[in-house]
This record gives sequence, C-alpha cells and structure tokens, in this order.
Amino acid sequence: MTRKTSLHNLHLQASAKMVDFGGWDMPIHYGSQLQEHNTVRQSVGMFDVSHMMVLEIMGPDAEAFLRYSLANDIGLLRDNGKAMYSAMLNAAGGIIDDVIVYANRPDFLMVVNCSRRAEDLAWLGQLAAEFDCQVKERADLSIIALQGPKALETFKAAATEQQSRTVATLKSYQGGYAGDWYLARTGYTGERGLEIILPHQAAVGLWQRLLEMQVSPIGLGARDTLRLEAGMNLWGNEMDESITPLEANMGRTVVMDNHEFVGRAALVDQVDQGIDRQLIGIILQVKGVLRAHYPVYQENTCVGELTSGAFSPTLQRGIGMARIIPSSGPLSVEIRGKKVPVDQVKLPFVRNGRGVYSLI
Repeated sequence: MTRKTSLHNLHLQASAKMVDFGGWDMPIHYGSQLQEHNTVRQSVGMFDVSHMMVLEIMGPDAEAFLRYSLANDIGLLRDNGKAMYSAMLNAAGGIIDDVIVYANRPDFLMVVNCSRRAEDLAWLGQLAAEFDCQVKERADLSIIALQGPKALETFKAAATEQQSRTVATLKSYQGGYAGDWYLARTGYTGERGLEIILPHQAAVGLWQRLLEMQVSPIGLGARDTLRLEAGMNLWGNEMDESITPLEANMGRTVVMDNHEFVGRAALVDQVDQGIDRQLIGIILQVKGVLRAHYPVYQENTCVGELTSGAFSPTLQRGIGMARIIPSSGPLSVEIRGKKVPVDQVKLPFVRNGRGVYSLI
C-alpha cells in the first residue's frame, strides 16, 4: 500500500493525476506538465515534497558523526542555518544517497530521498552506533517547496510577520526557524525559492492559503524537467551505489583535505588510477527528444548512455545528461536506430529562467 502525504486530499480535489513514486501516492501533474514547468520558470509554483524524509541529528557527537558520514565537510559550515549538499557513500565510494544538511548547532537537519528511506536509516543507524548522537526521523513534518522568480514575495504575502522577518534574513542556501517552521532558501529547480519544513496541519493550511492566492500546484513531472534543465542529479539516474561522486559531476561536493569519511580511501584510489567515466550535458542539434538509456557514440564507438533526457520547455531543444568514457571528437545519440548529432555542454542548461549552457 502506498503512503500518503498530509496534502493528499488536496491533490485529489485539484484533479491531480496520482502515481506511485518511491512508495508514495504523489501527483505527477494537475493537467498540463508543460504549463506547470513554465509557471515555475516565469512566476511561482508550489510542490508537495513531503515524501522526502527529514532527519534530526542530535547529541554531543552530531557534527563529528556527520563529518564521518558525508563526503562534504559539515565542519566548513561555520554559521548556523547554512545548508550543504553532499553524497553519503559506502566503503567503495558508491553513492548511498544525496542529501541536504542544515546546521542548527548543536543539532542538524538532514533531508534525504524517499526512495532511499530504509537504506539511509539502516546505514546511518549503523554508523551512529560509534558516536554519541541520535538520528531521529521527523515523521511529524511535511515539506512544501515554493519555487520561481516570485516565490519569496509570494510567501511573504502568505506568511506571518515572524516568518517574513526570518525569510528576509536568509541568503541562498541558508535556513532558519520561525517558531516550529523551518524556512530554507533551497530548491530543486534552478529558480529562487523556499523549502518549508512544517507540521502536517500547518502544511495543509499553508497550501490552502497559497491556493487562494492563485499559486499553482506543480507535479513531479515538471519537477523532473526543471531539475534536468538545472543540471541537478537524480538518485537512480545519475547516481547509485555503483557510481562515485567523481563519476557523477559531484567532485565539488567532496572534501578530501583534513577530512576522514566513509569512502574516502576508495576515492583516493580512483583519483590515483584515473577516472574512466564522466557525467556530461548534451543537447540535440536537431529537433527531437532525448530519453534515459539512449546510447551515446563517438563516431562508431559506443562510449556511454544517457542517464536522463527530456524535451526542454525553456530551450525548446532535446537535452540530457550522459555518463561516458572520456573521449574527443563529435558525439551522437542513437534514437530509434539512427545516430543523431549532439553538442556536449557545460551544465547547467538553465538558471533563473534562461539558458546559460556553454559548448565544450
């Protein structure tokens, strides 16, 4: 049986098309995925992302535990409220999950993927046994993501004075408490926005207020095309337990210096031996749509495959990410038996509503 978020009934009332996503009954769209995508790029939309799991890390060793558990170094978050994106690795350097951690010393909040809930809890529980800390699932909380160029002004119009003051103090990739709400300037779209972590009943009230303000609900379909345009990885596509951060365009999130963490030795060995797979962005030179698992060729040699692909509503082009062996020369993608030329580009494709990619 699929699980339901606190907003499930509101999705049904909005005639959402519901699908099983990681064991949760979630809205894929509310009528038009294309329209929802463009709404976020041009104005503001709201997402129910309550299927994501919120963890609270508490205790004297909370920071030491996270430094050991994550490839990025939580110790570098000097200021309270700062957020950090990181991979959580196994001993072989493979990505168990990608997470966001918010520093609220002496405690920390961590948000992880719903599809990895069981694996994450088991792994973190195993590691935490060696530290004086507690990993607590906050099943009493929902998450609403408000994203788009008008996201902040829209939230302030719906918020209390205290909540508005808190948001006004936040910089990008920073969060803070307003009562029992946690407000974070983070997101998965490449736009300005907030991720609001709040009690279930409060989430229902906020969603209803935003609906009254004519804010459009956005489904997981548009969330996927938005994150792809923004060059953001998805676990199970761009990364999994057989892929290291160095093979997933996540090298910037790995801190080796003065930082011991699970998987570090494997990454050191990989650097010494040479990295033989890389994640790249590609864009079709002609009309068409790219899909995951399409093979990528350099002349007549298959050098890899697409990890994600879609038609970009913003660019009006087929775009994708692909994992390939390093190669030189023009690339092509095989679509229905025909090799179609593509350009290799530097990610992201889109930021703040406009194309920002550059050819490599």
